[in-house]
Amino acid sequence: MLNPWFIWSAIYNTARLSTALQILIFLPLTLATISTQAFLLLSLLLTIHSLIHGTMILFWGSHALSVLQLPMHPFLLLVCFNIFSSSPNPWLVAAADWWGTLLTLSGPLFITMEGLSSLLVVQKLGQEGKKLVDRGEVYQFGLLIATAVAYVASAWWIVDSYPTAASSPLSSTLLGVAITAFLFLTIIGFVLRRTNIIESSGLAVFIAYNVWLCGFDQKSFTDPASSYAPLLPNILPHIQTLLNFVINTLPKPVLIALLYRLTILHLASGILPTIGADSWESEEGVDDTWSDRPTSTLTRILLTYRQSIFVTVYSHLLLLDHSSQIWWRWMNIFFTLVIWSIELIVSSEDDIVEKEWKVD
Repeated sequence: MLNPWFIWSAIYNTARLSTALQILIFLPLTLATISTQAFLLLSLLLTIHSLIHGTMILFWGSHALSVLQLPMHPFLLLVCFNIFSSSPNPWLVAAADWWGTLLTLSGPLFITMEGLSSLLVVQKLGQEGKKLVDRGEVYQFGLLIATAVAYVASAWWIVDSYPTAASSPLSSTLLGVAITAFLFLTIIGFVLRRTNIIESSGLAVFIAYNVWLCGFDQKSFTDPASSYAPLLPNILPHIQTLLNFVINTLPKPVLIALLYRLTILHLASGILPTIGADSWESEEGVDDTWSDRPTSTLTRILLTYRQSIFVTVYSHLLLLDHSSQIWWRWMNIFFTLVIWSIELIVSSEDDIVEKEWKVD
């Protein structure tokens, strides 16, 4: 006999997955089939709903809320289709335009969060790698191979992306400056003993990833409208048409950037509670005092309202055209390098030894 807890866990996880898939499909579907204003209105409605949903979870914390919210996303999609089936209300259009402006202005915030989270994660990897190195030569050898693979893969990734990522003199100059700055910062960090090869290789992969997105070929995917075919009596062509529409509607670079941004934010949220720990504290904290730290409160808020972050980040990425995304990527690279350089300069030898944050 199946365990009731197992059944409920399956229902709960299925509901969460369905919610994510609905958001992933409904937003680009509205943008491709109706208009930008309809997309912005749907994004605004989904954001308001997710804020209400997150607040209810914050106060009640029931997993049933994730199941009960499932009908809301199709309902809001139908509301948008109904509103824009005729001349929409000017107030709704103004609200959609206001939301689009707010999303556009939120670009620096998203870039800052992604850059800081990426740097935080690679530094945590460096810290955990140091702990593995202390266990023996086998771990040292394995980490050396892993970091060598990361360096080589990053170099190959950048070289392979160069023809498309450096298509203009300005972009090629920015790429050269970024690589040079990264190499100099790595050497300075090694000389000052304030970084290690794990952290450096992680940042190399981060730079290569952003350079690759700068050169992502948007034209390699067909227009969503071209995948539409007249309805036929056979059900198989209907399914194939729907599948082609979904595949071609969901923009691949946006999905990759969304997946990376949400993953890196989630990993950083797990690291935040450990920031500010004293050197004598264990990984679990002392007397369970981690929950009283401001970083733990911030982590709880981020995890509670992660659906709102999902909707806003996804909407912002969909709203950007390819050229805008390129410049945001370059800003992300240089912002992260600047923060890393500041961190290398202000870190003291005492902090390195006591917290075991970066030791060769």
